[in-house]
Amino acid sequence: MLKVIQSPSKYIQGPDALSHIGQYTKMLADHAFVIADNFVMNLIGNTVSKSLEKHAVTSHFEIFNGECSRKEIERLSSILLNNQCQVVIGIGGGKTLDTAKAVAHASKLPTIISPTLASTDAPTSALSVLYTDSGTYDGYQTYPKNPDIVLVDSSIIVKSPVRLLVSGMGDALATYFEARANSSAHKPTVAGGDTSLTGLALAKLCYDTLLAEGYKAKLAVEAGAITPAVEHIIEANIYHSGIGFESAGLAAAHAIHNGFTTLEECHHLYHGEKVAFGTLTQLILENSPSEELETVLDFCVQVGLPVTLEQLGLRDSADLHQKVMQAATASCAEGETIHNMPFTVTPEQVYAAILAADRIGQDWLY
Repeated sequence: MLKVIQSPSKYIQGPDALSHIGQYTKMLADHAFVIADNFVMNLIGNTVSKSLEKHAVTSHFEIFNGECSRKEIERLSSILLNNQCQVVIGIGGGKTLDTAKAVAHASKLPTIISPTLASTDAPTSALSVLYTDSGTYDGYQTYPKNPDIVLVDSSIIVKSPVRLLVSGMGDALATYFEARANSSAHKPTVAGGDTSLTGLALAKLCYDTLLAEGYKAKLAVEAGAITPAVEHIIEANIYHSGIGFESAGLAAAHAIHNGFTTLEECHHLYHGEKVAFGTLTQLILENSPSEELETVLDFCVQVGLPVTLEQLGLRDSADLHQKVMQAATASCAEGETIHNMPFTVTPEQVYAAILAADRIGQDWLY
């Protein structure tokens, strides 16, 4: 099997980076279709508009309705077509960015992605996670290339709630462990080949950066400060994790996340918060060494990621075990990335691992 490494053509990160978006857009096109939700549009609309105008790029701005669904992608694609735009710019959180990628792909146009959060590794990837209009996971959509440009404005990201940065750490936390499992199993990565040394090294760098810088970055963002630790964590959450998962592989953690999306009690959680618990569950499935498990537990507790079912919103009740089995069964659906583990995984095994992870998390907390 061939090894495949894929990444954005250009990755840009730093304070006030968004004020330079016109310069980079001009490299690709003269007429831009800008997608952002209402809150983000109010936050950055003037900055983006002025930068585009400064570099003689005309634009059409359109509000994203909040869900990366097939219906929303079709709606925005139709508006883009009517306005004859030449490049798609997505600005905002993961669902906005995934929608922008889908819209650009449908119209065969270049893409510029500018995250306002470091809450997932979605910005750099050549895929979108689709949801139904009601917010239930609806599958992955992959593309032949990554975004042309990813532009990350750390001065905007540092103003977002710290919980979102921590959620990004939860998403990034899975990168190394999933890459390791996928590599051991010699299963195809998201990029479509065997795990590369580069992908695996970035995945390990991501994990090491989280452990070294995560808590410092959390405290700095709580103070509204941009420090080297914050810049490092933004890069780990977005770039290391993004390239790491695509070029080194996904496994159980994200599949278990997808299982939890079927439970209404978990809908209030961010993506990375569910992925973090999925990572703990994957480590239980693998029977990872206690030292490794304890390091991950320490990190999660220190930065504020969930380690128990109660923290996920699943409190002890008569139907708790039924709900856990529902999530476990969904995580093992045909085509799920849990089948990239180096051994066969059944819903019963995931069910047991979730319960064990919950009990270990309780013990660690109390």
